[in-house]
Amino acid sequence: MTTPVVLLATRSEGKLRELRPLFASAGIRVQDLRETQVGEAPDEDAVEAFDTFAANAVAKARYFHVLTGLPTVADDSGLEVAALNGQPGVRSKRWSGRTDLSGQALDDANNARLLEALRNVKHPVARYVCAAAYCDGAREEVVLGETTGAMVLDARGGEGFGYDPYFFSDELGATFGESSREAKERVSHRGRAFRALLERISVQR
Repeated sequence: MTTPVVLLATRSEGKLRELRPLFASAGIRVQDLRETQVGEAPDEDAVEAFDTFAANAVAKARYFHVLTGLPTVADDSGLEVAALNGQPGVRSKRWSGRTDLSGQALDDANNARLLEALRNVKHPVARYVCAAAYCDGAREEVVLGETTGAMVLDARGGEGFGYDPYFFSDELGATFGESSREAKERVSHRGRAFRALLERISVQR
């Protein structure tokens, strides 16, 4: 029996680099939005309009499943800094307000705002949170993963993406920017959420 392809519903190259090996290890074939020729629509960003990572992830998985008919996985993830009352949170990707930017330029703008906000914070304890969701029309699954650490004010390392060079992992003793993909995957919010999601998908397939 042919295993159905699962759609990885993200346009983030950083996320795709992290997720493809996880699905390959589970023996699940995947395609991304580019491979399925799903162009970016004007209403796409509006899908993630909720106040929780879980609600946003499920909404995104539903949206792209309806659009393509494929079993779909999606996530919503972000950084929560305790001293900033949990910000940037679900707005992590859009925190800078620079809707004209994408990729590394958007990461740079978000990090610039973060550093400004942390200028007078002495103990910037933080955590990364990820909600990973699955939708195939017949069932839905969503699981959470998180990892703890603290923010540093100097960028360290060139690995990862987003806020990674500034997030010092409690478990790794280094920033995610200084850590290999494999090391980050073991302890990261996204690695934990998607490993749990893959277990559920594999059991029910």
